[in-house]
Amino acid sequence: MPSQQEAPVKSVVVPFGPDAEPAGLKRLGHEVPERWRTVDRSAHAPHVVAVPGEDGAGWIGAALVTARPHTAYLKIVDAVGDVPAVVRAVVAHARDRGLVQVKWEGWTASPEAAAAAGFTPLAPPLAPAGDGAGPDAGYVRWLCDGAGTEPPYYGQTTHFTCGAVTALVAQAHAGTLSPQALDRRAELTFWRDATNFPSCEPVGLGVAVRRAWPSSPVTVHLDTDRAVLLDHFPEDEQEWRALLQRASRTEAGRIGLPIDPRPLSSTAIRDAIGRREHVLLLVSLAGMLGFDVPHWVLCHGAVPGAVVIEDPWAHGVAGDTWVDAHLLPVPDPCLDTMSAVSADGFHGAVTVGRPPRGASSSAPPGA
Repeated sequence: MPSQQEAPVKSVVVPFGPDAEPAGLKRLGHEVPERWRTVDRSAHAPHVVAVPGEDGAGWIGAALVTARPHTAYLKIVDAVGDVPAVVRAVVAHARDRGLVQVKWEGWTASPEAAAAAGFTPLAPPLAPAGDGAGPDAGYVRWLCDGAGTEPPYYGQTTHFTCGAVTALVAQAHAGTLSPQALDRRAELTFWRDATNFPSCEPVGLGVAVRRAWPSSPVTVHLDTDRAVLLDHFPEDEQEWRALLQRASRTEAGRIGLPIDPRPLSSTAIRDAIGRREHVLLLVSLAGMLGFDVPHWVLCHGAVPGAVVIEDPWAHGVAGDTWVDAHLLPVPDPCLDTMSAVSADGFHGAVTVGRPPRGASSSAPPGA
């Protein structure tokens, strides 16, 4: 329902496709941005939210709206016509669906227009995400309380450094690492210490975090004793990677790094966030992006019904940008489903606490 400060908004919601443009858009009298048509956004349920005129004969404004599947937000790609009215309609549409957040890509939106609509600017990314740089600016409006502070956004610069990036962003958000130190050199240097070639498995990642920041409490969560993330390799390629994973377990024992055999549920993740811990969570991207590959994300906030994550990857060919991947709310049941990785559904995570007051931090990776 709309808040007490917002009057009910009359709107029309219709599907959108590059080859099936709603007739109301053609009669709107405003040029629809070419970016609406040049990207196949079909995986993100593209639709138009439009505001009809008083006579009901036409639209006075419209917005292209998308969102990753199995998430709790909507994203305005662009709005044309009576933009303030359209944005109010999108916010009302999101509330009607029980969502917790609306984002707005800054292709054409000005900071003044976004602020007038109740949106706050997102900090620009330290590095672009995935295969699409996206707009220079983005804005967010939370429809609930409790989202917490905003971490810096850094998009992984390779296909395999997601684990390293989530660890670095977690430490930057905790104040243990300067955001200015988060660059490609730090990303690749940390990945080199954590990798199982080319991915980062949970124990190796936890060991690398403990090495880089020895004063930060770290726990690995892994509910299997076997080597993981190897099923797609030939048998001879699995053997030596499995040996390295056993070596990581030996190192974990040597340095006193606990390995908890219980999977982390969304409830446990919420509890960790409540203790001001960060959770590096291994998930499958099948639900959100349509391909079943293991991927590390950072869980750093919690709102009613959803956990707020940072995803260092954006799927640009589907219209997905850093605005989607940053401060991304995922409903608790969806996060539980995503965190069962591979055919046998193992679970992996690394929780990282804040150093005790007065504890010194090691130099950032790559320094």
